[in-house]
Amino acid sequence: MRARHRSLLTASILLAASAAVAPAPARAQAVVPGLTGSAFTLTARADRISTPDGGSFLFWGFAAGGGQPQYPGPTLIVQEGATVTVSVTNDLPLAAGQRASLAFPGQTGVTAACTGGTCTQGAVTMEANAGSTVTYSFVAARPGTYLYSSASRPDLQAEMGLFGALIVRPTGFDAGTPDGRRAYASPDSAYDHEYLFLLSDIDSRIHDVVEAEGVAALDASGLLANPETNYWFINGRNAPDTMAEPGTSRLPTQPYNSMPRTHPGDRLLMRVIGAGRDLHPFHHHGNHARIIAIDGFPKQSAAGGPLDLSHEVFTIQSLPGQTVDAIFDWTGKDLGWDIYGTAAEFAHTCNGRSLDDDPPGSSGYDATTREYCPDHGKPLPVSLPDPLSLTFGGFWGGSPFLGTLALLPPGQGGLNPNAGYTYMWHSHTEKEITNNDVFPGGMMTMLVIEPIGVPIP
Repeated sequence: MRARHRSLLTASILLAASAAVAPAPARAQAVVPGLTGSAFTLTARADRISTPDGGSFLFWGFAAGGGQPQYPGPTLIVQEGATVTVSVTNDLPLAAGQRASLAFPGQTGVTAACTGGTCTQGAVTMEANAGSTVTYSFVAARPGTYLYSSASRPDLQAEMGLFGALIVRPTGFDAGTPDGRRAYASPDSAYDHEYLFLLSDIDSRIHDVVEAEGVAALDASGLLANPETNYWFINGRNAPDTMAEPGTSRLPTQPYNSMPRTHPGDRLLMRVIGAGRDLHPFHHHGNHARIIAIDGFPKQSAAGGPLDLSHEVFTIQSLPGQTVDAIFDWTGKDLGWDIYGTAAEFAHTCNGRSLDDDPPGSSGYDATTREYCPDHGKPLPVSLPDPLSLTFGGFWGGSPFLGTLALLPPGQGGLNPNAGYTYMWHSHTEKEITNNDVFPGGMMTMLVIEPIGVPIP
């Protein structure tokens, strides 16, 4: 049974909720936030991150220019063929005794030059000593999703937070046109919305020892060789903070949220990056996803051709250092009931035809609602209990139908103002959806299927 069939009734009964369906589609595109251009200035420095259980931990992160560092570092968004320069200044605490540098997996011909102060040639690349700057340059030759991370003591510095995402957009990319929104050259990589899922993890003991006793004490402790991860992040946040608004002032060093939203029939591009030390089985309830590229290599037998080697999965196995691009869509096909209910404006028609002209078992979707035609007018196959007999989750809006609100007892619901269907997206390793063993938390967020007409910023 496909994941969407297993979980939709559960999602609608436990979670769904509010707003009316507009009469015609209006597609706004969700895009990954980040820094655009070809020249970037980053500064490595120390600050603190927060966790929803009340934790506060020292981290080392990259700041845009001379600003406040963030976890993860700023997402860098460039165009295919551009010559990219990234300057990194080392402003880490002198007591930490760390050099700063960057590696760009998937990029070839990377050069490095000391452009300020004194630098040291490390095992991988040029590294900036304290107060110094190294500038890296490369041509972004291939589109795709990539990781950038520290090349100086990555066992320690990746744990401490010195990493981020690099997105290379293909030649001809244009976010304003349906044909221009592609992850790769192939038309099969076209999408309506894109979201980043940068997965990372920490052992808070390591951060505590670095803060209280220093790096030398950490090296003597053996913790780096035997870590016990206890916090898991999507885009630098743990649940439920993953679903808080982006750039919230209460999380000044964790600006990126993770709450994907889409419409029925839209194509959602998932950019998944494994930035931690562990494998994370990232599970996307609601439907399978089609993997179209791994590590920036499209799943195709001929360059520029169809993605004929792509394949569907119900869980993306995110490996450390690996990137995965996948297309997810939701249509409600074969659910066997009308997702909008049996209201007169939607029942018994599909693209203006009666069900007699579009009998059950036929294919096709309504152009306005994007509902699966054979399910028009079919009632929900269960009887819902009296609302006064139940306690509801915050995402339940009182109705199992997309875009429809109903009355709820006082103080219940309220987290789903557009009456969308919601699904949990999370790590399938259960300990990874906790914050230091407190559930719910960790590597978890919600997907919202919004009614047609609701803008997706």
